[in-house]
Amino acid sequence: MQIEIKIDSSCTEPRIVVVTDRMTDEVKEVVKKLSEESPQILTGFRGDALEVIEQPEIIRIYAALGKVFAVTEKGEYTLRLRLYELENRLDKNRFVRISHSEIINLKKVRGFDLSFAGTICVTLSNGTVTYVSRRYVARIKQVLGI
Repeated sequence: MQIEIKIDSSCTEPRIVVVTDRMTDEVKEVVKKLSEESPQILTGFRGDALEVIEQPEIIRIYAALGKVFAVTEKGEYTLRLRLYELENRLDKNRFVRISHSEIINLKKVRGFDLSFAGTICVTLSNGTVTYVSRRYVARIKQVLGI
């Protein structure tokens, strides 16, 4: 694939043109990635302070006791959004829902254990062990390509 960038001072908004002889899977993937919205900013409370949370730092997001929490390398934050709202804000290439109450960052997964009957055990980078519920196993296998 060839990439060409032209700098034009009269251009007020970036424009992308794809020139191809036919529609291929590669072209479809490029168009899909370009048309996706960029991930949105997340904020969370740690104590009384409201902090911006960088998505790559998030290890997992889970719901418990009627609240939603984000676990990062810096600590745990309380979020004011619901899990379904977070699913829409998070980078779809990085985050996946594994149960009714949990979303994980695939880049922070140490390993998957498929030996459990009907479910998948996930070990995260911070040592947390969690499980993919049966309802989400097919989706996880699709994401992992198995």
